Amino acid sequence: MTKSAMITICGRPNVGKSTLTNALVGEKVAIVSPKPQTTRNRITAIVERGETQFVLLDTPGIHKPRTKLGDYMVNVVRESVADVDCVLMMVEPVVSIGPQEEALIERLKETGSPAILVINKIDTVEKGRLLEVIALYSAAYDFDAVIPVSAKTGDGLEELIGEMDKYAVEGPHFFPDDMITDQPERQICAELVREKLLRCLDKEIPHGTAVEVTKFSEREDGVVEIDVTIYCEKDSHKGIVIGKKGAMLKKIGELARTDMEAFLGTKVFLQTWVKVKENWRDSMAQLRNFGYNNE
Repeated sequence: MTKSAMITICGRPNVGKSTLTNALVGEKVAIVSPKPQTTRNRITAIVERGETQFVLLDTPGIHKPRTKLGDYMVNVVRESVADVDCVLMMVEPVVSIGPQEEALIERLKETGSPAILVINKIDTVEKGRLLEVIALYSAAYDFDAVIPVSAKTGDGLEELIGEMDKYAVEGPHFFPDDMITDQPERQICAELVREKLLRCLDKEIPHGTAVEVTKFSEREDGVVEIDVTIYCEKDSHKGIVIGKKGAMLKKIGELARTDMEAFLGTKVFLQTWVKVKENWRDSMAQLRNFGYNNE
């Protein structure tokens, strides 16, 4: 008998939600970077374990929004915590509950969704500290289970899968068994470019960029041709993205193309352009154009 479970992963920025998602899937379906607010949209990932299909909803980090894009991201989290079989609330092994975690706990109380506390990065702390964190959160909310893990090393992930299995319901799978994500290939390729922007650029500049794939076609020889436009908010930012004699844009393109070829399993011919769209993060029309739409 097949079973399925819809499970939301939520937490503050940089807690390791996308790293956990990729680790459970076994392949890279969500971009990661050391910078906060890497994930902007809800990403659906599919994990198969025997006859059970887990549909993971990887959400943006909960934060205090400063733009309409930020408002959109926070709203994605709030909506994703409701009407699922289970919520994985991820936290770091820090003996304090921050405002982001408090907001998530309040949202769990509102929805009544079953929740597992996932304490990530256990490879960075001693056991005594971990026990303090467990006691603190257990007093703040009645979690169904507390699972310490390291998404980076894989420690605790099988225990986590075992707990998640308790929420699986008998019935047909939501997705075909060979799928690992519902994201179109061109969307993943756009995200891979954005990941390189986050890794290669400093401060606020990469957070003000958006990426659009304007061409995605396969030639007769099997090479995939991809045209990408990178949008930034200021002319000065455009110069930084391009770099001296185009060096930065070339670096970003080469890194992205390597990942695209690994993902697509074929050679990629990638061309990139940079354009300016001032204050696009505060324009509802532009947000819709870039796929950030709550409707």
